[in-house]
Order: sequence, then structure tokens, then C-alpha cells
Amino acid sequence: METIIFYVLIFIIGTLFGSFSTLAVYRLPLHKDITHERSFCPKCNHKLSFWDMWPIISYILLVGKCRYCKEKIRIRYLLLEIFTGLVFLLFAISINISLAHIEISKLVYLIFGILYISGLIIIAGIDKENRKISKGILTYEIVVLSIYMIYLYIVEKTNIYRYVIYLFVILILLLIDTIKLRKLKVDSYLVQTIILCIVQAIFTYSYGFVITTAMVLFTIVIELVIRKIFKKDKQYLEKLPIAYYLCITNIISIIIINILAFRI
Repeated sequence: METIIFYVLIFIIGTLFGSFSTLAVYRLPLHKDITHERSFCPKCNHKLSFWDMWPIISYILLVGKCRYCKEKIRIRYLLLEIFTGLVFLLFAISINISLAHIEISKLVYLIFGILYISGLIIIAGIDKENRKISKGILTYEIVVLSIYMIYLYIVEKTNIYRYVIYLFVILILLLIDTIKLRKLKVDSYLVQTIILCIVQAIFTYSYGFVITTAMVLFTIVIELVIRKIFKKDKQYLEKLPIAYYLCITNIISIIIINILAFRI
């Protein structure tokens, strides 16, 4: 019973993160504040009350409409909240964590995994809508990874030297992206995608990233074949949201790898 309550709590936390993710996906491309400014309706700009912002429940009770202007709320907000809740739940189940026999290493991995996956979901949402990788969230992911690496090295005595090299490469790429490419006014999407790939390789290790890459390539090929058959958007390859595919498949890879690693 305690374990069930724990998993329900994880799902609820996931929906809260999902609700924040919807706000971040909307505001970050517009360069708006995501931490201090209260949520508001994008149609009538009315500030939302505490009762308007319950994940899933508010959307259902308000029948998918704004309480103030009665405009329809995009269903993607509801879907993202449910999706994030389910991802958090599956992640917790995949590492076989239990309150009855809780292990500090698993609990720490759960916390950092949740923080890491939250960043992936925001990056995926922004890239899907705008084909753009949020540099702020990418930096957030790097900070989360750095703290986790420090924990592994100090507490669990894990050899992290090669991952430190990865982080050093990331810093160089960030400098190139910030200084050189901005001066030349070149699209830094490719560089930021490479940084995202390295970040994923650090957190999921080499075999996890191999699975992620294989799934991304398979998904892209299938989508391109479908578009070719139905003659849709011939320039789609040029605006392919690669980061979106990388993030979603990486989340799936993490859960699959955890199931195999923690249950064998």
C-alpha cells in the first residue's frame, strides 16, 4: 500500500512538472520570465488563480476553457501534463524503487532522473513547436549532470573521468556557440544538437545513446517515407525537429535500460 501511495505521489509530481513545462514551452521562445511572473490566459491575459492551475483536474472541471474569457485551452496542455506524469511514474517503476526497502543510490538517481527528464520534455516541446533548442534549458541540463557527476565521484566513488572530458567538450562548444556563431549570425541549431547528444550520452551512457540514436533514425526514416507516399512538405527534412526526436527517444531508452538493469 505504501508503494502504491508513493507511485501516485510520483505521478502527481510529474503532472506538476508537466504543468510547468507547458508554461516554459510557451514563454521561453518569447523570452518571457518563467519563474516570477504568474500564469495568465494567453487569450485574455487574465492572471490565473490557484484553483485554475491544478494539473489535469482544472482542465477537466473547466471543460477545456478559460474561466474568464471562455476561450478554448489547447489540449496539448492537458496531454503534456498526463505525459509527464506517466513518464515520471514509469521512470520510478523502472528502477524498482520501494519505500519498504529504500536505497539512497536509487533515491538520488530518481531525483536526478526526474530533473534531467523534465529538461528533455521542455526541449522537446520547444523544438516541436519552433525547431529551436532552448540554450537556457540546455545549460540547466549540463548543471544537473555536473552535480550528479560530483555526487557519483564523491559518494559512490564512480570513475567519471571520461564524462568530465565530455563536459569539457560541451563547454568548448557552448563558447563557440555563444561567441563565434553569434558574431557570424549562423544558425547554431546543429551545434546545440551535438551538445544535446553529448549530454544524453553522459546520462544514459554509451549503450543508452546508441539505442536513442537507432530509435531516432528509425522514426525519421518512417516519417519521411510516409511523407513521401502522401507527398507532404518536400522541405520537411530541412526543418526536421531532431532535438524533439532525440529527447523523446532518450526518455524511452532510459526507461527500457532501467527495466533491464534493475530487474536482472
